[in-house]
Amino acid sequence: MSRPLSDQEKRKQISVRGLAGVENVTELKKSFNRHLHFTLVKDRNVATPRDYYFALAHTVRDHLVGRWIRTQQHYYEKDPKVLLGASWMEEADDWLRYGNPWEKARPEFTLPVHFYGRVEHTSQGAKWVDTQVVLAMPYDTPVPGYRNNIVNTMRLWSAKAPNDFNLKDFNVGGYIQAVLDRNLAENISRVLYPNDNFFEGKELRLKQEYFVVAATLQDIIRRFKSSKFGCRDPVRTSFDAFPDKVPGVPDSPSAHQAWDVTVRTCAYTNHTVLPEALERWPVHLIETLLPRHLQIIYEINQRFLNVSGGGLGWGRCCARLLPQASRHRREGCGFKEFYELEPHKFQNKTNGITPRRWLVLCNPGLAEVIAERIGEDYISDLDQLRKLLSFVDDEAFIRDVAKVKQENKLKFAAYLEREYKVHINPNSLFDIQVKRIHEYKRQLLNCLHVITLYNRIKQEPNRFFVPRTVMIGGKAAPGYHMAKMIIRLITAIGDVVNHDPVVGDRLRVIFLENYRVSLAEKVIPAADLSEQISTAGTEASGTGNMKFMLNGALTIGTMDGANVEMAEEAGEENFFIFGMRVEDVEKLDQRGYNAQEYYDRIPELRQVIEQLSSGFFSPKQPDLFKDIVNMLMHHDRFKVFADYEDYIKCQEKVSALYKNPREWTRMVIRNIATSGKFSSDRTIAQYAREIWGIEPSRKRLPAPDENI
Repeated sequence: MSRPLSDQEKRKQISVRGLAGVENVTELKKSFNRHLHFTLVKDRNVATPRDYYFALAHTVRDHLVGRWIRTQQHYYEKDPKVLLGASWMEEADDWLRYGNPWEKARPEFTLPVHFYGRVEHTSQGAKWVDTQVVLAMPYDTPVPGYRNNIVNTMRLWSAKAPNDFNLKDFNVGGYIQAVLDRNLAENISRVLYPNDNFFEGKELRLKQEYFVVAATLQDIIRRFKSSKFGCRDPVRTSFDAFPDKVPGVPDSPSAHQAWDVTVRTCAYTNHTVLPEALERWPVHLIETLLPRHLQIIYEINQRFLNVSGGGLGWGRCCARLLPQASRHRREGCGFKEFYELEPHKFQNKTNGITPRRWLVLCNPGLAEVIAERIGEDYISDLDQLRKLLSFVDDEAFIRDVAKVKQENKLKFAAYLEREYKVHINPNSLFDIQVKRIHEYKRQLLNCLHVITLYNRIKQEPNRFFVPRTVMIGGKAAPGYHMAKMIIRLITAIGDVVNHDPVVGDRLRVIFLENYRVSLAEKVIPAADLSEQISTAGTEASGTGNMKFMLNGALTIGTMDGANVEMAEEAGEENFFIFGMRVEDVEKLDQRGYNAQEYYDRIPELRQVIEQLSSGFFSPKQPDLFKDIVNMLMHHDRFKVFADYEDYIKCQEKVSALYKNPREWTRMVIRNIATSGKFSSDRTIAQYAREIWGIEPSRKRLPAPDENI
């Protein structure tokens, strides 16, 4: 037993993400200065804030390296993923403009990835020849565990050209041609989710996905053949299709063995129920880009036909149906026909979020208030939050939770004023909907409520309304016209509402640009109300709703996706539930959805649609939102009007409860206390046990300030 540490010694200890170990503060300062002076070549008097950040990052990475190296002896290059550039909206967001001090280039493990070419059939089997080669260069980022002395690696891939500069072309003035090969190769990892509304975009998307698969698969096989992996351990990775595991001769014994290995090695998970989200590639595109793989896909299809009497179809290759024929386990939703064929292979796992990032890191005030009541063990065992149910009527705890929420709102209000130049009332109800912009997410339903509330304020300016700040954030796919029009509508509504002196600070509408994790870490702790309003039966699960619940926001939502399980945990009386259930949607589909019926019957809805049609929110372009109106009136697959009336009434209940801060906070506490099920620790443990046959370890090291 070592002696207890003095308070002075404890203050000198440094902890990085719960890694055990004691560092002398003086030594860390020396390391910081060394990186500033020698790694970055900067003097303190001229260093910028970014230089200080990079020096600090290098210092912290040094702290992790010892655990990282020892971890790699067992889990070397674990969990490979892809690094792609970023351009979601109309302006590119260059993630790597200033470099990334956390990642380590590993050019010694660069791998070739082949495209195009042709297939030759020889006596030894089929050969893929005359291909174009792109190099996949790995970058490793350390990912520390929580108090387990393990630092795993996230492997990221960047596309490089084998010959990135043609000096001959350059010397004769062909400057563009000299770097053409490099640019074509690097396009693969230049932009995340490129527009695929045209052939070149579709081809680039398929290139990106195959690039990740091919590089990852080669890397796994290389490591599998080394002595660092046991031959019986299943390997978990995140790609969908695995056809290039099957060797060249489909009917040879080695082919049958490879098929057996493929099925036993791979599992498949699906997290969407929308048909358009299930990728389908034209056969002629695969035939051109990956000719040998198309032959193997045909062989997989034939094997499945022999077993089931059904097939994958012709004309298009569905990337989400292919794995159904080649997996030992399938998790998620959809694929009823495959379930009926092999029900024993299907499982369901409730999604989860990590409490370390989505509570302890982003909401330290709330994490501390919770720890004062039930201790810190909940951080790695989120089910312990149920202990908070005994504090629902504790006046001191109610005050503490409300105080933390108000502090978070004040911080976010200051952030909005600084970054968006928008002043909001921090005492207003923060009504938040942040997620991908899509028709099924029904940001349009939120917009209709905002306009309805605006009209009510204008009609009765002297009436008291609960102040409300509506914030909508998210990104639209580059080729998704309707999603981009929804964003334009949100901003147009904000331009009118936010500048109307009659409304004042009773209603504000803000579109949160460039929604991302770092912004989510600010807005989620400040949220009062979480909007989860997709049409029942369209959301597979979702995790944003869980983050809001854990951080003390109440949910208004349909019985869709994870909302169902969240309501079961917290009790429907602690949720604002509205709208059709799945069975109601099915009945409406059978009867036939007619938007005109709701338009004629509900005066407030009719007024809103007339405002959109007349250009009230776009006076310079009166027809700007005609596509939205036409969609809502004539071909709305997600039935916005059908839930409008119930949604408006439910929002009135929200406002009524918000006028009673004590009861509101008591409901918040109940939601926090029952959010333990939605920890990613539980999800991952279920995957480990039920799919990969691994028993997870819950061993945890003491914190650095605890006596070991």
